Amino acid sequence: MCGIVGAVAQRNIVPVLVEGLRRLEYRGYDSCGVAVHADGELRRARSVSRVAELDAQTAELPGFTGIAHTRWATHGAPTTLNAHPHFSAGPGAANKGARIALVHNGIIENYEELRRGLLDAGYVFDSQTDTEVIAHLIDQLYEGDLFDAVQRAVRRLHGAYAIAVFCRDEPHRVVGARRGSPLVVGLGRNENFLASDALALAGTTDRIIFLEEGDVVDLQLSRVWIVDGEGRPVERPARTVPAYSNAVELGPYRHFMQKEIFEQPRALADTIDDIAEISPALFGEAAADVLPRVDSVLILACGTSFYAGCTARYWIESIAGLPTTVEIASEYRYRTSVPNPNALVVVVSQSGETADTLAALRYAKSLDMHRTLAVCNVATSAMVRETAMQFITRAGVEIGVASTKAFTTQLAALYLLANAIAKAQGRLSAEREHAAIRRLRHLPVAVGSVLALEPAIIACSETFARKENALFLGRGLHYPIALEGALKLKEISYIHAEAYPAGELKHGPLALVTEAMPVVTVAPNDALLEKLKSNMQEVRARGGQLYVFADADTRIDSSEGIHVIRLPEHYGDLSPILHVVPLQLLAYHTAVSRGTDVDKPRNLAKSVTVE
Repeated sequence: MCGIVGAVAQRNIVPVLVEGLRRLEYRGYDSCGVAVHADGELRRARSVSRVAELDAQTAELPGFTGIAHTRWATHGAPTTLNAHPHFSAGPGAANKGARIALVHNGIIENYEELRRGLLDAGYVFDSQTDTEVIAHLIDQLYEGDLFDAVQRAVRRLHGAYAIAVFCRDEPHRVVGARRGSPLVVGLGRNENFLASDALALAGTTDRIIFLEEGDVVDLQLSRVWIVDGEGRPVERPARTVPAYSNAVELGPYRHFMQKEIFEQPRALADTIDDIAEISPALFGEAAADVLPRVDSVLILACGTSFYAGCTARYWIESIAGLPTTVEIASEYRYRTSVPNPNALVVVVSQSGETADTLAALRYAKSLDMHRTLAVCNVATSAMVRETAMQFITRAGVEIGVASTKAFTTQLAALYLLANAIAKAQGRLSAEREHAAIRRLRHLPVAVGSVLALEPAIIACSETFARKENALFLGRGLHYPIALEGALKLKEISYIHAEAYPAGELKHGPLALVTEAMPVVTVAPNDALLEKLKSNMQEVRARGGQLYVFADADTRIDSSEGIHVIRLPEHYGDLSPILHVVPLQLLAYHTAVSRGTDVDKPRNLAKSVTVE
C-alpha cells in the first residue's frame, strides 16, 4: 500500500527520503511526493509519475527535516493535488506560507464530519482526500507544541492511519502516529527516521522500533519519545533488523515477478530448512500444549493467502482429521459467527500487516478464541507479534505485487501444520511422517524441474495474450490452485479469468465456452483424474480450447483443441505446489506479451494496509 518515509537530521535528507520511496515502490502507488523544511519555510515536490521523476524534481530541494510518500489512491483520483504531502496554512490562508506538512496511510472514516467543521472554521481544501483533513485539524489544534497537537488530533480520528507530520515553526522535529497501519522508527546518531516499512530504511539504519497500536512518537535529533494511546510514556524495544539490499536487486531477470518465480526452489528449501522431524515445536513454544487440544481449525486470509488456506483445508481434514473452515478475512470480521474457543485460528499473510486479516484476528480473539497461529513471511510484523504461535516462511523480500514465492512457501508451511497437528493428536504414523519429510526435501528439486517447462509455456502465452476471457478448472485439492491461476492472470495481464471446480461446468459456466474461450485445466494423476477427463470432453464438445497441465502418467495427449504441457512427475499431497508454478509462468508471459506493467499492475498494491 502507500509508503511513508520521514527523517530529522543534520544533513540533507532528501536523498534518504527518495531512496526510501524507491525501496517501497514494490507496494504499488499512483503518485509520490516529498516535503522538507528549507530556509524557514515548507517546500514540496509531487508527481503522478514514478519515483525516478520525483528524484529529478528534488535535485535542488535540500532539507534537514522532511517527509515523503507514495500514494495508492482511495479518496480522490491520482492527481498532483491529491498527492501527498499535504500542507495546511491556517484558515482562509491561500497566500500564507504553509505551517503543517503531513503524509498519511490508511482511511479516516469520519473525515466528512471533520471536513465540514474545518470548512466552517475557514479552512480551504485543495484536494479530495481524507488526508488533508488531518493536516488542517492538526493546524487548528496547534498551540506551539506539535507533539501535543498530534496527540489531540488523533483522538478525534476514526479509522486507520499512520501519519508523519512536521511544522514550519519547529525545525528538527517530526511526529508520527499509528492505528491500524504500520509505522516504524529508525534510530541513528543525531538523526532519526520514520517509515511504514523497515525496508525503506535499509542502508540507512538497522536499529528499528516497531510502534504499537495507538502510539504517538516525537522524533528529534538526539531523542525519540513515545506515548501510548492513553498518552502515557512508554518504552518500545529497538531491534536489529537485517538490511535486504541484495534481495531487491533485479539481477538478470526482466521483472521481479520472473525473478521470484525462479527463486521458489531456494525459498522452499530455506522454509523447510532441513527439517528432521515434524514437531509442534516448529510453530512456537506454545504449540506443544495447544495443538494436541484443538478440535477444529479456522483459517483467515485474503487474496492469494486465502487460496493457500483453501488448499490447507484439504490437507488438515485428510491428514489431521479436524474440521476446517476457511474465511475471507474481510467478510469474517463483519459477520455474526459461532465462536469456538477450542479452535486453532490460523492467519495467513505475506506481509503480516494486511489490515483485514489483522482485524479478523483481533475479532476472533475478542470472541475468546486465543489459540492463534500466524503463517507469515515477516518475523517483525504485527500479525506475528499478536499471535500465540508463529511459523515464519523464508521466501525473502517479494517485490512483485502478484505473489508467487510467498504463496508456495505458505503452502509448504500449511502442509507442515497439517502433519504437526496429526502428530500431536496421535494420527500420524512414523511411516507417514517419514514420507512427508522425504517429499518436502525433494520439493525444491521438483519445482526446479517444473521451471524448465518455461519455453513451452511461453508458446501458449502468445495465444493467451490475444484473448480477453479465460476459464480455469481444477478438482479437489487442485481447485484452489485453479483459483490462484485465474487470479494471477487477471492481476497482471488484465484478462478476465474465472476458476471453477470442474464438476460445476454443467451447472452454468459451460454456457461461456466457445472456440474463443481458452480453458486451463489442472490435471494431476489423482483419484479424480477420470472425472476430470469427462469434464474436459464437455469443453471439447462445445468447441473450447483446452490447455492442460498434466502429470507425466495421466495419458492425456495433445490433439486438436487440446494443448498438453506435461509436468515431470506426480507429487502426491504436495502436487498443488508443483501445479501452481506453470500457472504463474503462464500469467507472467501472457502479461509480458500484452505489454502490461508486470510488477506494478494497475489499481493494485502489495501490502494492503487499508480496508
